[in-house]
Amino acid sequence: MTDVIIIGAGLAGLNAARKLEQSGHTVQVIEARDRVGGRNLAQVLEDGNVLEMGGQWIGPVQERICALCDELGLERYPVHNTGHVMFYDGKQKKMKTHKEAAPPLNVFELLDLDRVVKKITKMANSIDTKAPWEHPKAKEWDSQTYDSWVERNPFTKKAKRFLRLIGEAIFSTEPTDFSFLHFLFYIKSGKDIETLIAIDRGAQQERVVGGTQLISKKIAAALKKEVEFNSPVTRIEQNENKVTVYAGAKSWTAKKAIIAIPPTLAGRIIYDPPMPPNRDQLTQRVPMGNVIKMQVVYKTPFWREAGWTGQVISFEGPVKVVLDNTPHNVDYGVIVCFIEAGEGRIATEWSPEKREAVVIEGLARYFGAAARNYEAYYEMNWVKEPYSRGCYGGHFSPGVWTAFGKYLRKPVGHIHWAGTETATEWNGYMEGAIRSGHRAADEIIDSL
Repeated sequence: MTDVIIIGAGLAGLNAARKLEQSGHTVQVIEARDRVGGRNLAQVLEDGNVLEMGGQWIGPVQERICALCDELGLERYPVHNTGHVMFYDGKQKKMKTHKEAAPPLNVFELLDLDRVVKKITKMANSIDTKAPWEHPKAKEWDSQTYDSWVERNPFTKKAKRFLRLIGEAIFSTEPTDFSFLHFLFYIKSGKDIETLIAIDRGAQQERVVGGTQLISKKIAAALKKEVEFNSPVTRIEQNENKVTVYAGAKSWTAKKAIIAIPPTLAGRIIYDPPMPPNRDQLTQRVPMGNVIKMQVVYKTPFWREAGWTGQVISFEGPVKVVLDNTPHNVDYGVIVCFIEAGEGRIATEWSPEKREAVVIEGLARYFGAAARNYEAYYEMNWVKEPYSRGCYGGHFSPGVWTAFGKYLRKPVGHIHWAGTETATEWNGYMEGAIRSGHRAADEIIDSL
């Protein structure tokens, strides 16, 4: 009998497996897909370079993923951040150097935004990310959406608009969908708003040569037992001595199990005995974000030649966030952009051809006619991916943290929980996934 079965071969599950093996335990990783990496996915180009269709950015503020890359011999390189950032308010373009980048607001709107961001930072810093439901104002903050808080607090319309755009970009869902307490928890888990959205000294400062899926591939290749692919788990049984996991006609038995998939997907598994009611209620209330990630390849990075960073922040959609995503040491250029939240839900129903046309016209609006002369177009609609059903991560609706938060990481019998949604630091990020895998492994090491 294996010591531990791990469900999910993403960063959380594989890092849990790695740590357990290093502690002398036997491990079997089970994966529904035909690959490792979870929400990390590489699109291999003809020249052997890759475009990352899932999570890709890391920063020096994220200690464990940087250390892991060093251990695995993976090189990192800085994101292109030289030139002007473009802001588009639906009427006009506004350019600023990246070190002076600020949204297209007048002095009164900027002062208003600065005041509100400082207020958010102060509230977020007062939260214990291990137990946000214990904050004296937890119920008050959890009973309202982020959108309703934003509607009441900034004085100016454009400050409200920019804060809503931040909410969409971070969670890839509408500001009306998640609670204000969840927003504060998330900001605290990732240091602060500025760190979350920044490139220099922020969460988007660096990329991995060859793509972040390489992290999972290298860890999986070093495990003593090969990952069991094409095995979507449908049922888990447990008694006082063991846990048995079923995937179709296949089954595995172990002393412990780690479920390292998003809560909403964990809730689709049949458990015998059933999950405690409050754990089941929790998984019904943590939906995934809605995002389509598009990458456009050009013969040259023409935007650099024109003095732009390639970064665009727009109040007008459906393409509101754009960045330079050119791989390391190549002559061609790549732009990455996103359709998120409510507009992502609408775009999901379009044909691929329509999405491509809309994206190219959006880029032409920002960069001019040169954006129409592209070499290739790639997209990944994460909502359609059956073993993710959305990205970047799960978010907590109003009332969920205070009613069900304490069940998020609490083991149920022999079953432990991992995944970036369970992280107390860098929740929703690759760093958070790694930390969650380490934490779940530590729980089992202690119990065994």
